[in-house]
Amino acid sequence: MSQTDKKTEKEERSKWIRIAETDNGKVGISEDVLAIMAGIAAMEVDGVASINKNATRQLIAKLGIKSLAHGVRVVEQDGALNVWINLNLDFDSNASEVCTEVQEKVKNCMQNMTGMTVEAVNISIAGVAVPPKKTK
Repeated sequence: MSQTDKKTEKEERSKWIRIAETDNGKVGISEDVLAIMAGIAAMEVDGVASINKNATRQLIAKLGIKSLAHGVRVVEQDGALNVWINLNLDFDSNASEVCTEVQEKVKNCMQNMTGMTVEAVNISIAGVAVPPKKTK
């Protein structure tokens, strides 16, 4: 096996997080899948315009669900998940309330779907979506 093959295999393994081990084997989940789960949960909160400027609600239908992984990072540390999300909020939303609701929703979703503890959901507000001006 060449160094390139070993590196690729190692990189591939590092993208999976073990969530359970049973008598029948191990269960793992991809970091990308965890990021998509967190992105979906965040987008369900009123006041969230998009994640990482690329995935507005309208664009998700066109670009596909994978777009929700952009702007979201999930890392396992000491058996717990830590999540970082870059959000754009709607102009008329209360940033504090929206972010608190996103944190709760993402944490509950991730814990219910994986059985793992979510230690933190860190949010960065990357921008504000300003509605287009109405023309007369």
